[in-house]
Amino acid sequence: MATIPAEENDPLKPRTKVSRAGWYALMLVSAAQAMSLLDRQILAILAPSISRDLGIGDAEIGLLYGTLFALFYALFSLPLGRLVDGWIRTKLLGICLAFWSVSTGLAAFANGFLLLAISRLGVGIGEGATQPAANSIIFDEFPREKRGTAMAALGIAVAIGLGLSIVLGGVVAEWWDLRYAATGAPGGFYGWQVAFLVAAAPGLPLAWLIYRMKEPTRGQMDGIRTKPDPHPFKASAAVLGAVTPGANWFMLWHRKAGARQWTINLVGFALIVAVCVTMTLLAMDFSPRPNLAVLGTELNPHVLQWFVAGFGAFVILNLFQSLKLTDMPTYKVIWSPSLVLLMMVGGFQTAINYGVMGFTPSFLVREFDLSLTQTAIQFGLLATALGIAGPMVAGPLSDFLTRKLGARGRVWLTLASLGISPVFGIWAYSADTVMDFYIRFSVYSIILTLWLPPLYSLLYDLVLPRMRGITSSTYIIVSTLLGLGTGPYLVGIISDRNGGDLGQAIISVNWIVPATVVCLLIVLFRVNRDEASVRERARSAGEDV
Repeated sequence: MATIPAEENDPLKPRTKVSRAGWYALMLVSAAQAMSLLDRQILAILAPSISRDLGIGDAEIGLLYGTLFALFYALFSLPLGRLVDGWIRTKLLGICLAFWSVSTGLAAFANGFLLLAISRLGVGIGEGATQPAANSIIFDEFPREKRGTAMAALGIAVAIGLGLSIVLGGVVAEWWDLRYAATGAPGGFYGWQVAFLVAAAPGLPLAWLIYRMKEPTRGQMDGIRTKPDPHPFKASAAVLGAVTPGANWFMLWHRKAGARQWTINLVGFALIVAVCVTMTLLAMDFSPRPNLAVLGTELNPHVLQWFVAGFGAFVILNLFQSLKLTDMPTYKVIWSPSLVLLMMVGGFQTAINYGVMGFTPSFLVREFDLSLTQTAIQFGLLATALGIAGPMVAGPLSDFLTRKLGARGRVWLTLASLGISPVFGIWAYSADTVMDFYIRFSVYSIILTLWLPPLYSLLYDLVLPRMRGITSSTYIIVSTLLGLGTGPYLVGIISDRNGGDLGQAIISVNWIVPATVVCLLIVLFRVNRDEASVRERARSAGEDV
């Protein structure tokens, strides 16, 4: 899949305008992003009802909301990201959207932890293609100078999906339960089960529209032609085999890996196991939890949590080893200081975001005695409005700073947002009244939403067009492990240990911010150099670009 520069008379000459097809594509992939957040986040507002009806505690909710979803979301994003780089992205996104919508609806039939877990795994698998496909499509429809605005649109879609998950989930669930409290609900459904069905329904027609959407020419906005991949599904399956623990050893043998590669893999595996066993023991001592009944056996939730974390860490190790053996240009481009550090920053901040948003509805119910409907309408609408306002500022501001300062302008914006936001987060969750909380949370949220458009634009400008799918997938697994896989879990176990004090538990996730600031300061001094050397590093590994 070598790439060659476009000639002056080539239709792939770099472009500066966005076509009507580009705006249509942005609208549809943004809608898919909104559906992704709706189906992923609806568990947060439904958690109190699910806990009441099924007897599931905060730690178990944290596992369902974060850890179990994260396992399959992270794992399958890699082969799906590879498929994004080689197959028809519009068709892939449409198929995956239909799959995760059906999986969301499956939760409506849950009467215990197991079926809820299976539903979350299915949502995780399907959503693994969303971000890689959406980003790849958008970067082939929007020029560099307008990508901050495009990323802002995706950020707005995230906010809309998040807000809908809270409003739709809470209102539907409580309306249903009140409507049939006296007469008994049809089919014995609880309100939270009906909410899952309502959330799943819009995904199917949207999937059909995306499936039929015109596929953009890969690399057209950057003037880089990408040759068609003759065997995209074979390559995708090879990635899945190479990164899946156990199967990876067969792939190392099949690819005739040397002694150094085997040593790195086995030593890395041993270190990951040692760290995860240690963390399991520490967590069990810090916040003891009863065992979960899973597939006819009992598992400690802390064992399950750190098994998933270790699984994901080993997947990342396997991914980079696989790239080094099979696609050296991609390995050299992705394995750059700026790109790796930006992925870590995204992961650290995702831990805070998901820890905050995963438990804030429950915090409002417990701390201020709000009903589920009050929480859904008040916080859901507020979160949506703030999530829209933030990217509307961040996108154009990111593009302006890019024109003035290049890539460093985006880093400055990200650093400002993430560096000062913890102060406002602690301030918000220390509020004494619900109105005071909403005012403080509004300030906190606006500041916090400024980071996403510039960071995403940085990530995908630091690689070649044909590498954006696998780059997005790599970022997904890193941010999922550091963020979604740990943020809600940490908030849950801290809350359980502190007798259900969710405010203090939510504030506690900000301890990671100093590491975020250090990473961004390093990126600030490296990013222009790393961006300028992308083609040179690819050429040094044999890429014709």
